[in-house]
Amino acid sequence: MPGNDLRDAIARTRDEVCALHAELPRNGLVAWTSGNVSGRVPGTDLFVIKPSGLDYDALTPESMVLCAADGSVVDGGYRPSSDTASHAYVYRHRPDVGGVVHTHSTYATAWSARGEAIPCVITAMADEFGGEIPVGPFALIGGEEIGKGVVETLAGHRSPAVLMRNHGVFSVGRDARAAVKAAVMTEDVARTVHLARAYGEPLPIPPEAVAALHDRYTNVYGQQPTSQGEPR
Repeated sequence: MPGNDLRDAIARTRDEVCALHAELPRNGLVAWTSGNVSGRVPGTDLFVIKPSGLDYDALTPESMVLCAADGSVVDGGYRPSSDTASHAYVYRHRPDVGGVVHTHSTYATAWSARGEAIPCVITAMADEFGGEIPVGPFALIGGEEIGKGVVETLAGHRSPAVLMRNHGVFSVGRDARAAVKAAVMTEDVARTVHLARAYGEPLPIPPEAVAALHDRYTNVYGQQPTSQGEPR
């Protein structure tokens, strides 16, 4: 990518990732300075991530840290998130992923503390996740072990989110916005299924119905472009 184009792509990614961080406290997914969003710079092995320990209100596009594929800092005035090595691992091993999000949202983290997957018992889960939200292994913060657990757990699952045991939620998407959406939906369904279990045993959805719902949501729902490129 030519120099000017690369600088523009990095600037756009910094703007987007900074703006998306506001969605985490807005949706009740984080407390204080916890949680982070990262986004791949399109067409490169670079990614942009939240700096470590900064208040959400203090975040600016310029404070976002640009990192290389190995997690090392390329540009930025702050230390990157303590989860940077794990984000980097995901990007290296999932070239289809353009965004990664980590939260400690209350209900989803409670499921992770039990080491229990969230079962697919509501249509919203079938739509967004295509089945259960799986549980990944326990791993210490700071290295790439969490990222390895995310990649290995999501292999073979349609879910864009994983509950890392005793820790919280990691979600992925084609871009940072999609990963944030998955994190928001994870907490929403975690709360709903928790309440359902509090009053009885939730009824399962047949696997063939889950697959049909997920296919409709993925390929039919929303505005689809026509052959002329206009929404229909």
